[in-house]
Amino acid sequence: MIQVTNSISIPEKEIQYMAIRASGPGGQHVNKSSTAIQLKLKISISSLPQDIIPRLRRIAGSHLSNDDTIVIKAQNHRSQKMNKAEALNRLIAMIIESTKKPKARKQTSIPRKEKVKRLKDKKHQSLKKEYRKPPKAEND
Repeated sequence: MIQVTNSISIPEKEIQYMAIRASGPGGQHVNKSSTAIQLKLKISISSLPQDIIPRLRRIAGSHLSNDDTIVIKAQNHRSQKMNKAEALNRLIAMIIESTKKPKARKQTSIPRKEKVKRLKDKKHQSLKKEYRKPPKAEND
């Protein structure tokens, strides 16, 4: 059982770890050993609370696959153990972020000063365009 917060924990069996070859520099070591870790968590069958799942999907962004699975690849360290810990920490950070409820937007009214300024600017623009027109001819 992985404890995320006081109220949220994930059973270890819901998380899949897969050792893969890392990319990038590292010479022959990176070509021979599978030190990078790919962590997978299927959201739809996980035991996460239902109220945080939509926010978790939004936060996961490009880490979310088409089959509703969060995929995290960790390859910064030379050891599998450290990469596994880093991937798990990133998943926990995502889940903690998704537990924070967004603040409700409080509607505000437009200040009177702004309304007056907008009307004054409109009048000024109108007069500017009016002065560009040729004068009206009088019928005598």
